[in-house]
Amino acid sequence: MKPIVTATLNPSIDGAAETDRVRHTHKIRTTNERYDPGGGGINVARVVRELGGESVAVYAAGGVTGGVLDALVGQRGIAFERVPIAQDTRISHVVFERESGKEYRFVPEGPRLTVQECEAFLDRISAHDADYVVASGSLPRGAPDDFYPRLVARARERGIAIVLDTSGAALRAAIAHGGLRLVKPSSGEFEALVGRPLDGIDAIAREAAALVAAGKAEIVAVTMGHEGALLATREGVVRRETPEVEVRSAVGAGDSFVAGMTFALANGKSPREAFVTGMAAGTAAVLTPGTDLCARPDVERLEAQIAAMPEESLA
Repeated sequence: MKPIVTATLNPSIDGAAETDRVRHTHKIRTTNERYDPGGGGINVARVVRELGGESVAVYAAGGVTGGVLDALVGQRGIAFERVPIAQDTRISHVVFERESGKEYRFVPEGPRLTVQECEAFLDRISAHDADYVVASGSLPRGAPDDFYPRLVARARERGIAIVLDTSGAALRAAIAHGGLRLVKPSSGEFEALVGRPLDGIDAIAREAAALVAAGKAEIVAVTMGHEGALLATREGVVRRETPEVEVRSAVGAGDSFVAGMTFALANGKSPREAFVTGMAAGTAAVLTPGTDLCARPDVERLEAQIAAMPEESLA
């Protein structure tokens, strides 16, 4: 299997900590601090490595914080390629409040990229010999809405499958262009994509099936929180429930889902089998605190558990 290449245009240094109570004005003393390399594609690369695969994380980074991000990625044994930019890489922070069990997430908007920096990123991705490229995360300021469609077009010229996990205008532009191997919105992101509320799982299933039928994506996976997840392919639409687990943090659950499913597809599993792996990885991610992601033993245990649960056919 060729390494899975991940594309992160707006990465971050992800800090996490815990405190007894979050209060305004007062100094908030924290414990259990940790720092991880973050951003959608980098998180995907982390999980692919955790599952035993190889990945190359391509990301845009700059300033002093860009060097820190390089060090954090390197510490985790992930191969990476940095596309230099002029402005500083952002720093995000997650604080878990022990008293309430609530999690507070602070996410800066990040740097503004130039046209030249965006073009350099596309050139770097296009130079790779890969079977799969996972484009994940928000677009930074300065990146055009058609950035992902342009990435898809370049990849398809070389026979590379594109997996996309984004939202808003960037997702709408990519879906309008079509040609995706896999797209994974949350239910809220999917409603925003279709432009109206979707009343119930059957409505989500119809819209997901329509995207597949129109050739916009070969596989559509919609994550629905405690209601599980939905998979649409040419073979139909199915839904699976998520096992009940103790949720410690939702950070990185979607990225872990994408990583697990892509890793399984790259290893020759069918979309339905890969769907189970993705659900297991996403569920395993909520078992870990802060910016930690899923652990392989949890993924393997949950994969067997989910596979044994009934699958509901919707269309």
